[in-house]
Amino acid sequence: MRRKISSIINAVAPISEKAQAKIIDLIRYEIVKKGDLLAEVGQWNNLEYFVMEGIFKTYLDTPEGESVSISFFMPESIISPSTTRNNAGKSIINIKALSNGEIATMDAMAFEKLMIEDVEIREFGNAVLRSELMAKVQKEIALASLKGKDKLHFLRKNYPNIENCIPHSDIASYLGITPISLSRLRTES
Repeated sequence: MRRKISSIINAVAPISEKAQAKIIDLIRYEIVKKGDLLAEVGQWNNLEYFVMEGIFKTYLDTPEGESVSISFFMPESIISPSTTRNNAGKSIINIKALSNGEIATMDAMAFEKLMIEDVEIREFGNAVLRSELMAKVQKEIALASLKGKDKLHFLRKNYPNIENCIPHSDIASYLGITPISLSRLRTES
């Protein structure tokens, strides 16, 4: 497990083994089942998440009760940082397991303390935030400016093989199209 965490960290911003060890000391592992919620809107959440195995999504429910997918997180990735998901310690989004998997968690406050104490860890944390911001901006631009077929290519580029792993309704809501339109686009591609 240490090797996988190191791989995830180094993919974002390589840091020394000594700095990695400080992060790894905070980590706890948890097996999750498809459908499990890691966070719910309005509920207290003080964790940072590394996806070891499985696929997860962040989403919101509309007043009409429809689920709108915001982001997907594939194996060996980091779920959006606590500071971008919470307000006053309470979650502003839902996080759901779309498959069975395993996550590594750490207390967000303890991680913030490490960021203050260790420059390398601070640089890693800032790199995670920059990466999150870039992903959000790229998605906004793609969904605002691309036609349906190109939106599907954007999804495939950023989440290879996801179409074979999760419900197409989640993909359609992420792309801002109907499931019927997604089906048509998939047939054309």
